[in-house]
Amino acid sequence: MTLKASTGLRNKILDTGSLRSRLDLGFIKIYSGSPPATADAAVTGTLLCTISNASGGTGLTFESAAVAGVLAKKSSETWSGVNAAGGSAGYYRHVAVGDTGASSSTEERVQGSIAVAGADMNLTNTTLSNGATQTVDYYTLTLPTL
Repeated sequence: MTLKASTGLRNKILDTGSLRSRLDLGFIKIYSGSPPATADAAVTGTLLCTISNASGGTGLTFESAAVAGVLAKKSSETWSGVNAAGGSAGYYRHVAVGDTGASSSTEERVQGSIAVAGADMNLTNTTLSNGATQTVDYYTLTLPTL
């Protein structure tokens, strides 16, 4: 799966701001099942985990500068969350604060695949256990060359 940006995110990056400024202080939500066709569509599956800074409900931030077209997770933060349900992780969404997961062409989102290897987000194990802590040790967003 290729990363998918929502219409709202694409429009705001083109009109008013950087990718970092749009997703800083947002969250990564991990869902079970097959991903929706687009990042504009409503979420599908079960919400397994919400990743925040140190599982504390504070939003995630990126490094202050992109390098070679790549925006990376802030190295001083621990991105983690406590699994709200057990299941097999199928996809994720990096969302801005307040995103309900409903169908929207204005919400700022990135949607990607999850696997053990070769996905947009790789996890050590894609089977999440209810109540266990899930961490995201490595996360980047890359802007392709045009």
